[in-house]
Amino acid sequence: MKTDDLISMMATGVAPADRRLPARRMAQALALGGAGSLALLLLLYGLRPDLKAMLSVPLFWIKLAFPAALAAGSLLVLRRLLRPGLRVGINWAGVAVPCAAIWSGGALVLLAAPAAERIGLLMGLTWRTCPFNIALLSLPLCAAIVWAVRAMAPTQLRLAGAIAGLLAGSAAAVVYCLHCPEMGVPFWGLWYFLGMTIPAVAGFLFGPRLLRW
Repeated sequence: MKTDDLISMMATGVAPADRRLPARRMAQALALGGAGSLALLLLLYGLRPDLKAMLSVPLFWIKLAFPAALAAGSLLVLRRLLRPGLRVGINWAGVAVPCAAIWSGGALVLLAAPAAERIGLLMGLTWRTCPFNIALLSLPLCAAIVWAVRAMAPTQLRLAGAIAGLLAGSAAAVVYCLHCPEMGVPFWGLWYFLGMTIPAVAGFLFGPRLLRW
């Protein structure tokens, strides 16, 4: 059989690849993982009792905006990492800008506060448990995102694992805001950030094993 004939035979009946499939799979992963994270929150911690009143407080929405923006930025970076040969480039700003904004805001709050109140603003009341609660809530999201990423074609497995973990941790932090009573910007910049980086570090360490295809 000639080479041209073999190629024609192999190509017969092959349907074009669905370019929207990766986006749909990731959307499914975030929806399922987010639902699992919310269910875990309700089971273990519950909603904060004044949540309805908080919905009219602008600072509460800023609190939500930090991990939500970081999740969106992580998703932009991850989408580039899942396509071999593409550079992340300017998309790194999606991760850097939310972090820089919350750290700058936290620093301004600390500078404006009396010296005696600064440690309280930074440590809050739940610093011992907050990062670990976020990491725990990220487990359903981690499992779902790993399922989605394994179906794609990452080549930088450690970096892709770290960003996938950061995405899971950021989305879990959004869910955790529905329970957490802390309203200090310095607290979010330190302890929320640490909570979101725990799954990112895990993704960096275990990415080559979990994401290999």
